[in-house]
Amino acid sequence: MSMINYASREINCKIVYYGPGLGGKTTNLEYIYNKVAPTTRGKLISLATETERTLFFDFLPVDLGTIRGFKTRFHLYTVPGQVYYNASRKLILKGVDGVVFVADSQVERLDANIESMHNLYENLAEYGYDLRQIPFVIQYNKRDLPNVSPVEELERHLNPDRVPSYEGVATTGIGVFDTLKAVAKLVIKSLG
Repeated sequence: MSMINYASREINCKIVYYGPGLGGKTTNLEYIYNKVAPTTRGKLISLATETERTLFFDFLPVDLGTIRGFKTRFHLYTVPGQVYYNASRKLILKGVDGVVFVADSQVERLDANIESMHNLYENLAEYGYDLRQIPFVIQYNKRDLPNVSPVEELERHLNPDRVPSYEGVATTGIGVFDTLKAVAKLVIKSLG
């Protein structure tokens, strides 16, 4: 749920990057962080334990305009990739305004993508959220690798509701901002 800061005239929105381990969630966030103007972003925070890591930072995009005189500040989060860390994944989803599912396009990762997508639906349902009612986009990452599934196959398994989806190569930035802009626009539209 968006939080309004009347003092700074900002609407704070939470976007969570979700997906299987080593799929590119952290790479997406690090790429965004390194490309947005330092004057518009907060610190990149990494909460790491021995076995898991969560990244987050906030930024204030200058090109998305205002909503009734309020600027929109986005707080971007990653979840730990492994379903084993479900308690952390679930906690990070609390109060979410938009979700980006980062799928690993490699053929051998299809089952991990499907498992993580089911886990996303289950965790949101525990908070009373329906993913079909939340701004949601999918990024098919690692499209530069030789052993990737066709996008049509990934769509069939991961995108039955036909939400916006983008091909990406997070290591080089391909599709990273297209994905972010798409979910940000959906979040802003949901606020209006």
